[in-house]
Amino acid sequence: MAMMKASLLLAFFLLFAGTLARHQQQGQQWQQQNQCQINRINALEPFDSLQAEAGVTEFWEPENQQFQCAGVEFIRHRIQPGGLLLPSYVNTPHLAFTEQGKGVLGVVLPGCPETYESSSQQQQQQQFSDPSQRRGQRIQDRHQKVRNLNQGDVAAIPAGAAHWIYNDGNDELVVVVFFDTQNNANQLDANLVEKLLVNVAVTKLSINGTVRKLSRFYLAGNPQAQSQQQQGQWQPMRQQQQHVRSHRNAGNIFNGFDVEFLQEAFNVDRETAEKLQGQRDQRGHIVRVQQGLQIIRPPQSRQEQEQEQRGYGNGVDETICSLKLKENIDNPLHIDFVNEQAGRISHLNNYKFPILRHLQLSVARGELYPNAIQSPQYMLNAHNLLYVTHGSLRVQIVNNQGESVFNDELQRGQVVVIPQNFAVIKRANEQGARWVSFRTNDNAITENLAGRVSAIRSLPVDVVANAYQVSREDAQKLKYNQHQTALFSPSSSKGQGWGALLLN
Repeated sequence: MAMMKASLLLAFFLLFAGTLARHQQQGQQWQQQNQCQINRINALEPFDSLQAEAGVTEFWEPENQQFQCAGVEFIRHRIQPGGLLLPSYVNTPHLAFTEQGKGVLGVVLPGCPETYESSSQQQQQQQFSDPSQRRGQRIQDRHQKVRNLNQGDVAAIPAGAAHWIYNDGNDELVVVVFFDTQNNANQLDANLVEKLLVNVAVTKLSINGTVRKLSRFYLAGNPQAQSQQQQGQWQPMRQQQQHVRSHRNAGNIFNGFDVEFLQEAFNVDRETAEKLQGQRDQRGHIVRVQQGLQIIRPPQSRQEQEQEQRGYGNGVDETICSLKLKENIDNPLHIDFVNEQAGRISHLNNYKFPILRHLQLSVARGELYPNAIQSPQYMLNAHNLLYVTHGSLRVQIVNNQGESVFNDELQRGQVVVIPQNFAVIKRANEQGARWVSFRTNDNAITENLAGRVSAIRSLPVDVVANAYQVSREDAQKLKYNQHQTALFSPSSSKGQGWGALLLN
């Protein structure tokens, strides 16, 4: 009897789990369909900023329909020379692109060893006032590997990994950051399964109940200190206020613990434990380092330099502790498409940058020369966030109903989200344009609609003729008149193009 009850219980559990999984899949599809029913897309700029002692962080509105559709968020750090973005971690994997300047990035991967170690006679003299204490003593600092940041670098940071950035250059360091809030690694917010457990009989799920958001956990400082001084200067719209508060009222996580517990945990005095909480710190989330940051930065070995020049890791014998977390997408070796008369396209996917397989994200870099055009295309398996870094682009986006949802100029510093399968075409202005785009798939696939390798060219000529009600001769022109691959020079519209070169 007991075995029968156990079997029935197991069968019920499996039936419920199967039903729950089906509801979860249907709910995710319903949510995706409803959130991506977009009739109009706009070029977006930062809607708010968080000022600090040595820099500012600018936020794009996460409640915007474009971001809701893609399940992403986007911010930009502007760090002054000598500025340190305090250590923190977030609940989503993210990609950070260095748009301008140079600096240092530190990422702490849980469970990985402290491989950098130093010893300094100067530190010994500073730490020990009694000469007898100095004899035979070596003061050492150990920490995980740090990485140099240069313009064009893409850093991949897993969810929950503490990280910091320091500007060791003479110019402002500008870093844009792309967060995938709908990634499976984000389990912090009320998710779909929890919603189903409460409303298992509900056929339609609330969008608000399943949308996940970015949460940042600071390990140091008092980020809200500077923001409190700005609240009188900024009047956000009602729907933005909750998001603004979530960032501006963010405090150091140690602030929530009792001081006595921190004293015991770190084995320090009460004054040090109180400083750990940062309650009296008025510098904000980006602080100024007065005498330069003293960190261990040994020169790269020849093998590491050669690997960086090759632009990829082996992806097989690398563990999570040894995986490359940074790759320069401006490296010419990463170029996939180039047309000497039109521009170039580079991609970083899970093959070139193996850690992206873990994050399930990828990134592309594009450049169009003056008046050049990129083939109309759509992305099969990912949403695409496009951020212009130089010049401006004329962009047109079309939805599944054949309606134009965006037809405007995209200026430097502006963002637009291109949902999965929405068709898009880009043309550079008189000065040309450069951009970086972030994708929600580690191997995003694009289908061109025109050019030498395209959907139209792959169709039989009679299918083209009958589909578009044109003669067979005109159908052949549609298929074969464009000789270029993905990037079209301005003269190509007259049927005079240069062949594009595909680099393997």
